[in-house]
Amino acid sequence: SNVMTVYSGKLTLTSHGDRVTYHNITEQVKELVKESGIKEGICVVASPHTTCSVIFEELSYDKNYYGYEYLQVDLNNLLEKLAPRCTTEGQYYHPGPNHIKVGLEDFKGKISPEAYTMLNTDAHLKSTLIGTSETFVIENGELQIGLVGSIYFIDWDQIRKRDRTCLIKIIGE
Repeated sequence: SNVMTVYSGKLTLTSHGDRVTYHNITEQVKELVKESGIKEGICVVASPHTTCSVIFEELSYDKNYYGYEYLQVDLNNLLEKLAPRCTTEGQYYHPGPNHIKVGLEDFKGKISPEAYTMLNTDAHLKSTLIGTSETFVIENGELQIGLVGSIYFIDWDQIRKRDRTCLIKIIGE
């Protein structure tokens, strides 16, 4: 009889802070699938953060001077039209006065040390549109992502440099 296995992984990724950050995590995810020993199953790659996304996209071999692959430049440009970078209070409804109060007083600065750090509404909207996780099929111990498929963890928040967590769950036999 086959035994179902659950294998957990976690990546710590550092964001630039002054622009959208893309992390190509394909090799790390492949390594975790290998470590898990699971031959048939699924691999879920997820962000626990409300301003980050996980996407599956083709590796784009051309890059701009910031190091963004051209498909990332195109995605940034598209999303910037839909949800322009939040640069001042009142630009969006969120964050409102109650949210700012909770962030600064109730959480005692643990989440947002200063009010300006909550001016990341565009990052929340982009994460909502793009999604926070992807699920991949594992067959014969291999992630089924084709030859040019890559897994990216994106931090849309451009407010400050910080460490982000990416969670990986591999389930199967």
